[in-house]
Amino acid sequence: MKVIIRNPKRREVELEGKGWRVQDVLKHLDLNPESVLVMRAGELLTRDEHVKTEDTIEVLSAISGG
Repeated sequence: MKVIIRNPKRREVELEGKGWRVQDVLKHLDLNPESVLVMRAGELLTRDEHVKTEDTIEVLSAISGG
């Protein structure tokens, strides 16, 4: 699967294997799940969702402000 990380600079990572869950991808990439959002084709994914080998997902920084 292709992972596009925008945190803050854009970089791409290819992950091999079947049946990754979003939380496993984040752990593998050493990203804090509390500080990012994960999207697939414009849809927000939860940490428990499975990602397929052929998927492209984006990891975006969660920004809060006031």
